[in-house]
Amino acid sequence: MGVYATKSIEILGTTSQDELEQNEMMQFALIKLVEIVGEAANCVSSQTRSKHPEIPWSDVIGMRHRLVHNYEAIDLVIVRATIVDALPSLIDQLRAIVGEGIAGLAFPKFGS
Repeated sequence: MGVYATKSIEILGTTSQDELEQNEMMQFALIKLVEIVGEAANCVSSQTRSKHPEIPWSDVIGMRHRLVHNYEAIDLVIVRATIVDALPSLIDQLRAIVGEGIAGLAFPKFGS
């Protein structure tokens, strides 16, 4: 989960909204990464989610559902805002609990 959130921030970098709107490959990559973050959150047990209410699990999972099921009307402004505004704090929250050994939260090297 953490690795995909981190990778989405890295890929977006300093890309403006206008640049993102013109770069279809980046759009698809970022949408997929945000979907994976949401899917990973959905796989975290309800007990773990209850233990860590500081993490906005339902928002993360809800974003995944919107991207997957509303694919014809994805708002790239919201996708970019999620990456810029929400994912950095999510990463910090995940890093704070990653030592608990919760599956799917780790930050392994991307692609390994």
